[in-house]
Amino acid sequence: MMRNFLLILTGGSYGLLAAAGVFTVLAAVGLVPRFAGKTHTAEHVTIYEEMVIFGTLTGCVLSVFSRYCRFRAWWQQRCPQYEPVLEMAGVFCQAVVGLFAGMFVGCLALAIAEMLDSIPILTRRISFRHGLGLAIISMAAGKICGSLFYFLTELHRTVG
Repeated sequence: MMRNFLLILTGGSYGLLAAAGVFTVLAAVGLVPRFAGKTHTAEHVTIYEEMVIFGTLTGCVLSVFSRYCRFRAWWQQRCPQYEPVLEMAGVFCQAVVGLFAGMFVGCLALAIAEMLDSIPILTRRISFRHGLGLAIISMAAGKICGSLFYFLTELHRTVG
């Protein structure tokens, strides 16, 4: 009993430390205020912050307790005749979650790059004045092509 208690305490502590690190990076980069500033919705900053926390907690619960979050098996037992609809809904949900997760990771990466002043230093060193937007879009397109190649060739199945 004492061993289980210590495991729970240790695991919870490590989880809190990891979450604190993630939120510290988000706060240091200033991602949420930047989103609010770019969209001119500064009065809704608290909603943005709550959605970041809600998304993080949802991701944690779904990844830690994945054994209990099998909605498809639950649905198949109750309504097997709606399998094609469930399949299409699953593909749609994956596409939406992937789109938003990709946008968030891309914005976070660019915010970190700006925070480190790597882009302005690079542009001064190589005397790069015009076309910075095109260079950033090209980097994003390269990341998208690499991700598509990774998943379409099923390289993720060979890793690990």
